[in-house]
Amino acid sequence: MEAKEMTAGLKHRLRVEPYPYQREGIAYGLDKKRLIIGDEPGLGKTLQSIGIVDTADAYPCLVISPSSLKINWQREFEKFTDKKALVLDNSTRTTWPYLLKMAMYHVAVVNYESLRKFFVWDIKGGKSFRLKDVVFCPHIRMFRSIIIDESHRVKDPAAQQTIFTKGITTGKEWIILLSGTPVVNRPEDLVAQLSIMGRLQEFGGRTKFMADYCTDPKDKKAEPAIPLSVLSDTLYANCMIRREKAKVLPQLPDKTRVDLYVDISNMPEYNLAAADLAAYLSQYTGCTDWEIRSKMRMEALVRFMTLRKLATLGKVAQAVDFIRTFLENGKKLIVFCSLHEVVDQLLKFFPKAVTVTGRDTAANKQASVDAFQNNPGTMLIICSIKAAGVGLTLTASSNVAFIELAWTYADCCQCEDRAHRIGQKDNVTCYYLLGRGTIDQTVYSLIHRKKSIAAEIMNADDDIPTDEMYFNELVSIFLNQDAE
Repeated sequence: MEAKEMTAGLKHRLRVEPYPYQREGIAYGLDKKRLIIGDEPGLGKTLQSIGIVDTADAYPCLVISPSSLKINWQREFEKFTDKKALVLDNSTRTTWPYLLKMAMYHVAVVNYESLRKFFVWDIKGGKSFRLKDVVFCPHIRMFRSIIIDESHRVKDPAAQQTIFTKGITTGKEWIILLSGTPVVNRPEDLVAQLSIMGRLQEFGGRTKFMADYCTDPKDKKAEPAIPLSVLSDTLYANCMIRREKAKVLPQLPDKTRVDLYVDISNMPEYNLAAADLAAYLSQYTGCTDWEIRSKMRMEALVRFMTLRKLATLGKVAQAVDFIRTFLENGKKLIVFCSLHEVVDQLLKFFPKAVTVTGRDTAANKQASVDAFQNNPGTMLIICSIKAAGVGLTLTASSNVAFIELAWTYADCCQCEDRAHRIGQKDNVTCYYLLGRGTIDQTVYSLIHRKKSIAAEIMNADDDIPTDEMYFNELVSIFLNQDAE
């Protein structure tokens, strides 16, 4: 039965109502069970896969994702369903099977790099091994469904992560692969993914698939034995669904915000600074002398900025993982931050990126914008919140990521609107990377509660808000969050 025919009768238990095309994706998944959701970024592949698993009641579920998206998967499952998700880390290395068996949790979330740590007991083949050499933890049998996010990461059949993923998914009834670019370069990118889904034999096995659809990469003029349009039709008929933003645009809002919570790498240092700030603020709030309190406020602002800097620097590793993961989808990305240290670190990992910061001359800024707008090979632009927050048109991308937060809602909107402006043909998706348990949550909460306030900004490099009401609420939220 075609997915569209099933959509009308779809009965789900999600806490939100999916868009029509998402209902179609859920219905398609319920029909096929082992599939690739290949929608473009920003179309809700996460929601659709959760909808499939939850409607099928295919728990326990294992989610394999990039490191920077683990917490997001946990939050999304708990946002859209009544099920609890457990992020696998060192604290749950030995207890996770029992937590799932006792139904305290229904979903486990793990990153690719940790598959061996949690699910592999032994490898008998040394450095070069095959699936038959791997001894898996028997607890993997409990998973009824597997979701594999950014599945193009397992396109190399010989890679360890691919072998581990194949072993974990073997024999599962529900296997859902998510990727905006399941075919990164060549048709053979699909071989491992089809094998993981248990569908490679439907194409005659690896040897026949390669003979039918693949060519010698050295011979650029060579044509596959069977036209790739036939492969595409077969995929869509059997195990893949893909929609583009432009096709479903009428169903989408003009702008979508996605909150991505990540763990920071410097939490011990951050916690010391947070405790120091909390102790200082307790003196500030307990002071009744207006003159002394006014002087203390400036010191408190400096400490807030120190804490915010620590939270931002602690997100860099996860930001790099997120950016790399996003760019693998073949889509351009606009990144906003403020700290020069962050810009410099990002450029080490993405040397081909262009920048618009306070250190760039006007000519260099314009050259960066032109390259991003007109050069298909310029995929990433790194922008300063203040230097690029107004006046620029960056409609070559419909995706914006914030590694560091602005202080006000207006500044956030100004940055988002570099992409969300005349000339933009797609829904704009804005990703906010927030350090879990940090001042990021305080500031993010405040800027959304103060949407209508144009806070006074003092003339400083970091543009710290000095509005009395803004500052007092910042102190209140921080102290209450710290107490929790």
